[in-house]
Amino acid sequence: MTPLVKIDRYLRRTKMPPTKFGRLAVNDPRLVGDLKRGRNPGPKMMARIDAFIGADGA
Repeated sequence: MTPLVKIDRYLRRTKMPPTKFGRLAVNDPRLVGDLKRGRNPGPKMMARIDAFIGADGA
């Protein structure tokens, strides 16, 4: 599963705005938009994203 798919599923389930997710998960409100434009997160960023989603019980 790609990072964007994981994030999109989380956003739909929680009804959280993409900018809020980016800000809370990795301190970058542009994260989701950048991923949609082709940004490729590194392993450290993916670990932070996974930890944030996992902490919410996903």
